[in-house]
Amino acid sequence: MRINFLFALFLSLLLTTPNAYCENIQQTEKQLYPDYANMFLGKDKFEKFNRKMFKFNLKMNKYVLKPVHVVWASVMPKYGMDRIQSMYSNIEYPKRAISTILQRDFKSLGHETVRFLTNTTLGIGGMYDAADYFFKLEPYSEDVAQGLKKCKVPQGSYLVLPFINSTTPRSILGSLIECPLDPSMYISSPITAMVKAGLLVNRTSYMQPLAKSIELNFADPYDIVKKMYGLERYIKENNLDRRKILQDAMQKDIELVDTTNEQLLVKNDEMPESDRLIVDDALRGHTYFDTAKDDLNLTDNFLRPDIFLENFKPQCPITDAMRTALFEADFKSSKFWSELSLWNRTFDKKIKHLYISLADNCPKYRCNYLLQKTPSSPLIILFPSIGESVDSHHSKVFAKMFYDKGYSVLMLGSNFNAEFAKSLPNRMYPGYIKKDVQYLRDIITCALKKLEEDKKINFERKVLLGTSFGAFSTLFMGELEFNDPKIHIDKYISINPPIKLLYAIDVIDKNNKFNLDDLDTYKSIIANAAAKVIHLYKKKSNDDDFTLSSLPFSYDEARAITCFTLRQKLSDLIFSLDKEKYSNYQDLYDYINTLTYSDYARKIMINQTKLSQDELCYECSLYSIENYLKSADNYVIYHTLDDYLVNQKQLSDLKNISKNKLVLFSNGSHLGYLYRDEFKNRLYLDVLNQNLLATSKK
Repeated sequence: MRINFLFALFLSLLLTTPNAYCENIQQTEKQLYPDYANMFLGKDKFEKFNRKMFKFNLKMNKYVLKPVHVVWASVMPKYGMDRIQSMYSNIEYPKRAISTILQRDFKSLGHETVRFLTNTTLGIGGMYDAADYFFKLEPYSEDVAQGLKKCKVPQGSYLVLPFINSTTPRSILGSLIECPLDPSMYISSPITAMVKAGLLVNRTSYMQPLAKSIELNFADPYDIVKKMYGLERYIKENNLDRRKILQDAMQKDIELVDTTNEQLLVKNDEMPESDRLIVDDALRGHTYFDTAKDDLNLTDNFLRPDIFLENFKPQCPITDAMRTALFEADFKSSKFWSELSLWNRTFDKKIKHLYISLADNCPKYRCNYLLQKTPSSPLIILFPSIGESVDSHHSKVFAKMFYDKGYSVLMLGSNFNAEFAKSLPNRMYPGYIKKDVQYLRDIITCALKKLEEDKKINFERKVLLGTSFGAFSTLFMGELEFNDPKIHIDKYISINPPIKLLYAIDVIDKNNKFNLDDLDTYKSIIANAAAKVIHLYKKKSNDDDFTLSSLPFSYDEARAITCFTLRQKLSDLIFSLDKEKYSNYQDLYDYINTLTYSDYARKIMINQTKLSQDELCYECSLYSIENYLKSADNYVIYHTLDDYLVNQKQLSDLKNISKNKLVLFSNGSHLGYLYRDEFKNRLYLDVLNQNLLATSKK
């Protein structure tokens, strides 16, 4: 469960797009990015064996464990499953007690003892966490392996065993010591055996949503599971998951950024004078306009927001962009049973799949869709952010928003995603936007034809909505359709589209660069950030009224999270396309961990397109579709004044081109304002011609 919380909320920063007027693709300084699995677990000495066992476990889970879990979740209400899980946790007190003794943490031993006695009595045998509810005594996540680490027992190499996807020799030893600490070990009867089997089934069933998410969203599930396990163990073994530690750290970190700090000008001499990067300023909170408006002669053309976000309390743009995780719809209203249950009525259950073939030799491309009962309903098509799968959380939020308003929905994955890349003919690498949108249009055309023929539907209106890199694709689709209409889309909604790819690439690569000479510090940064994410997720899950006005991440923690997320997206893509070229996985990951986004543009996009650097720079920019942006009136662009992946010169150019079709928000950085009512209200007005605040009243 814990690693599901962690990765599900690691934010999606999105690759952005290119320059007009021929800046050179710059040679990024070669750097080694961290291998997160090796960083936390050491070298994977038994990788070949582990991968075979991992595949075995996936099949066993699919054909043996999951059917049992589905039956269990169908006969046992979710409330009952939670109560059983709580009881199971309570009777594990002896292992937590031994762990605290081994760590010589007698304060925690007392804490655990009081919790056990309180929950056994007031909590009715541990069914309820009375200790936390009445006395604010939080549950600790302790196991004997933590105590063994304190006793300097070596961790050993990472292992995958039958039915155990992640462990180490130290964890195995800890589990063996825990066995005699289980009170049920000393009671032997058929009834006890049944109870123990029920407890095991109940406990392991909670992992099924995580297993499904990993298989659907990652090109190499083995690698991501290994990374998450290593990070989880580091957090546990350093007690970073303690609520008191996290709350103290969070209180310290929720501070506004002082934009009067020193200005860090980072120039790229290969760029035109008007387009030089102020990378650190952008990341820390200084806008390009603020620091260079006199040099750019923009003082008479100062950009003003069209929509002001009151009480936004900006931090630094990197952190503000992470507020996109707060964007959600009300999925709880229809969730009255476990997601595994045959009686599941969650929103996800309504989503259907459609498979499109672009080439005979390629895997079929998967789309998701939801249809209204009315055969002539309007349709909204969704393009997610860079690297996102068709199951993107944002896509589901948008889908529910518009499905509830009477729209049918067609959901695609990002065109910078492994699934999209594998569906392309001739093993094409994605990224060259004008080629990508042609394939995207082919997919949409095939999907609409299937839906219209099979379901007897005639969509009365079509809207295309995209975020970030998906927003960039949205505008290029608009230009393609403007010149050669086939899908006949009525409106295009583009949310934080990139303007110049290489500018954004430079910012992303700068953000992703850490001093790896001090790995201990970096490990601490990312572990603290992950622990805070877990804490926030739990707090939000347990408190329906929980809200945040700021995010509790330091500047370096925010950078670490976005770096982790973006590196994973690039890793998934390269892994999918290049794994046959390498004799072993370690060599492949050694290559991936030295590859920057700039390298991808220079080594792959130019080689594949056969364009010159100047041609690629221009073709992959909004300047290349300037005629469409000036002439058409069927699109809206939302942007913010402090999006760190663009600068004020670019925004000013876009405003001059798009006029009132560009809507500027005062804050929110990159997609960090999607959760705000001001954004939702404007979106409903542009798509539905309805007012959000009026229609949301009950």
